[in-house]
Amino acid sequence: MDETLKIMKALSDETRLKIVRFLLGGEKCVCEIFPHVKRTQSTTSIQLGKLEKAGILKSRREGKKTLYSVADLRVGDIFKVV
Repeated sequence: MDETLKIMKALSDETRLKIVRFLLGGEKCVCEIFPHVKRTQSTTSIQLGKLEKAGILKSRREGKKTLYSVADLRVGDIFKVV
């Protein structure tokens, strides 16, 4: 139950919700995400960190870029229900 609560809390923010919905379409770097959510790059990076800490996202380095993707595909089910 704690894991579900952690996921729901992380998704309770509008920006984080937009980020996850965008990443359900595939892996993206911060440079692609922040214009989509209409926030600064630094704000977007902070929100990505919170989502990663919650176990919703995962990241990997590719050269100088950090690429983010959905780590827990159950999150996609939440969007289907809502």
